[in-house]
Amino acid sequence: MDRTLQRLRHDTRIRILEVVGVHDITPRMRRITLSGADLAGFSSPGHADHVKVFFPEPGKAPVLPELGPNGLQFPAGQPRPQMRDYTPRLHDPVANTLAIDFVLHGDGPAASWAANAAIGQKLVIGGPRGSLIVPFAFDWYFLAGDEAGLPAIARRLEELPQGAKAVAVIEVADAGEEQPIATRADLALIWVHRNGAPAGTGTHLLDAVAALGALPQGDAYGFIAGEANAARALRAHLVEVRGFNPEWVKAAGYWLLGVADAHEPH
Repeated sequence: MDRTLQRLRHDTRIRILEVVGVHDITPRMRRITLSGADLAGFSSPGHADHVKVFFPEPGKAPVLPELGPNGLQFPAGQPRPQMRDYTPRLHDPVANTLAIDFVLHGDGPAASWAANAAIGQKLVIGGPRGSLIVPFAFDWYFLAGDEAGLPAIARRLEELPQGAKAVAVIEVADAGEEQPIATRADLALIWVHRNGAPAGTGTHLLDAVAALGALPQGDAYGFIAGEANAARALRAHLVEVRGFNPEWVKAAGYWLLGVADAHEPH
């Protein structure tokens, strides 16, 4: 079977969309559904794609940048908006909607905006600029991460075909943060609870994976997404201890403890 990973590039577009839905999946995870004419032509074929979200200042209209030869150009005299990367969680081209899941974890620009989001508000997004397409040709799939990586992990599990084998280990704050994941895969799902420990501290995810017994046989594709140091340590464990092919293990640092707006590419 062809297990080649395919990288796609997309024409980057800036879109201004409207909030049409606000739904709390768990006490700390809120889904914001967006729509609008600008969503036409949106494409996100990779489960780990990300869009750039531009957060307006509280009480102010969004600042719409333009794409110029030197990158994003913002209107003169207006403050540059705070920007963060987010997974396109659910895209429905028929309904013309895009859902993005936000972790409500504090008073940063993204969490604050999501905590106060209301129907009718406007939000600007850009991208995705590219996609990594992982074929459904592996013997099984391993996925792990924390709340930041959960949207991409859940999306991948939902996309796996009938009968695919998968093992997922997901770290969340507590049992109340476990969320249903609809999948056709033959899935072994392990939730890991921090139970009061701050996110990004300790080795909860690594310890849980190290404690797993025998994993499925055959060639696996591994995807890890979350705090950068934890993702890096878990990747090393999979390659050095579990014998994963390093070419088939992608670890993404979606955030870095103590550093705002940190994102390490695959």
